[in-house]
Amino acid sequence: MPKPGKFIRTIALTAFAVLGVVAAGTAGASPSKTSGTTISGAGSSFVSPLVATWIPAVGGALGYELQYSAIGSSGGINAITGRTVDFGASDAPLSPDQFTACNGCVQIPWALAATSVMYNLPGTKNLLHMNGPTLAKIFMGQITKWDDPAIQALNKGVSLPSTAITIAHRSDGSGTTFNFTDYLASVSPAWKSQVGTGTSVSWPVGVGGRGSAGVSAIVAQTVGAIGYADVAFALKNHFSYFAMKNRSGKYATPGAKGILAAAMSDQKPDATNALSIVDPPKKFPLAYPISTYTYVIVPLQSSKAPDLRKFLFWAVTHGQDAKYTAPLRFVPIPKSVLVVAEKAIAKIHS
Repeated sequence: MPKPGKFIRTIALTAFAVLGVVAAGTAGASPSKTSGTTISGAGSSFVSPLVATWIPAVGGALGYELQYSAIGSSGGINAITGRTVDFGASDAPLSPDQFTACNGCVQIPWALAATSVMYNLPGTKNLLHMNGPTLAKIFMGQITKWDDPAIQALNKGVSLPSTAITIAHRSDGSGTTFNFTDYLASVSPAWKSQVGTGTSVSWPVGVGGRGSAGVSAIVAQTVGAIGYADVAFALKNHFSYFAMKNRSGKYATPGAKGILAAAMSDQKPDATNALSIVDPPKKFPLAYPISTYTYVIVPLQSSKAPDLRKFLFWAVTHGQDAKYTAPLRFVPIPKSVLVVAEKAIAKIHS
């Protein structure tokens, strides 16, 4: 593992590059046509690397200037509710109260990926083994050392140091936090009753960082730290992360096979188009258990309806191409979910 200083520089450069591309829209791109249309969005930092790759492609295919601010899922929901953007993005499905406040919004699954659990432990290998109950105890502050018997039992033959564990978590409202805490609540009754699930929770222990970049900076600077972020961000910054034990007893990783297997566990969105694919049943032996859909949230009535429909149809079809998704460990949404997404997009009107 690179030294902490190298991590910090890498994170800073990566975060700057991603935010710069997202904020700049099609700056530097050479679209084949220009329509004069600008479509603005805000929200999920989880999906922002994927949206960043779409920006020049949308400019070339549709002539649109696509702008996106990675302000976190809660911020994205607030922004679309206040109609300060054309679309919001969230990894957490809207609650009934949020739907009411959004006043005529629809949520549409448009991307599929996973949350990685990253760690900084020099001298140890990548893909150490971890299971849900042990991870919940770590994040509750009940396991405080790396050589705790519970961690050692999952990693037989690996020499683990007595290094103290530092927890890094999101300080802002985050869909990644929703996915992570939803998983912990599904595998730990104690976590479910004492902490619960949400875009923001009252963390028992740890240090908060804003956005995936903030969490990752803490992990990079702190030997012994454990944090969570989308797998694209972990890969970009060369973090080690756990292979997670799923319900079939297999240690799965957040790659294409693991994410797609998890997605197969729920292919029928509910009435609000929400899906849940955390901790899939044991009949999905390859499933990575902290996988998630992420959603675009748009008003059913918009002055930009024709342009929004074109962009969103592009996103759930051409935008799922491997040249955009594969390098970032996003997986194309299954056809059954694509049908639901296309039907929802068609309902957007002027």
